Amino acid sequence: MAMKKYPGAKPPDTKSLKTLEAAAEKCRGCDLYKNATQVVFGDGSAKAQVLIVGEQPGDKEDQQGLPFVGPAGELLRHCLEEAGLSSKDIYLTNAVKHFKWIATPGKARLHQKPNRAEMNACRPWLEKQTEAIKPKIIVALGATAAQSVLGRAVAITKERGAILPESTLGKPVVISWHPSAILRSIDREDSAQKRAQLVKDLKLAAKFLKLKD
Repeated sequence: MAMKKYPGAKPPDTKSLKTLEAAAEKCRGCDLYKNATQVVFGDGSAKAQVLIVGEQPGDKEDQQGLPFVGPAGELLRHCLEEAGLSSKDIYLTNAVKHFKWIATPGKARLHQKPNRAEMNACRPWLEKQTEAIKPKIIVALGATAAQSVLGRAVAITKERGAILPESTLGKPVVISWHPSAILRSIDREDSAQKRAQLVKDLKLAAKFLKLKD
């Protein structure tokens, strides 16, 4: 089956995050808005030095309208603290701004990975966020976020742990594990290893900021 084509987002020509978020609430660039409660645009300092990009909002994020407020967000906050990054240093967002899900026999809404067409349709919002914030570095969490930021398929295992100079957003990039991947791991040793690697990668971004000061 051919992948559906979407018109894509058409953000206004502005560097105001507030104006961009208001416009994103009316975005019809793909079909994900139809089943989502609301757009989850982003949260953090407009002058952040680190732009952290995840995959898409989860169930709690969809309900609250803020990124990383569920269990994965709690884990991320702990890892950020360990890495020495404060809230004033970061802006949180996702590659895709609406929650993609399917219903389960119970009441839970099961997360579904965005496809390439949906990522591409939402990409203009990420571009505008980057232009508005002007971060010194981007941290992409998970393969979907890394693919959106770098414009190509990414293997986290092979490419994490380094600062990647090439980026379609014009900024250096660090890629790492998404906190949800750490929480989903049924192997305690694997989970602990990925958590340690996430902290290490965040420390790499923090070190990069100090070199740029």
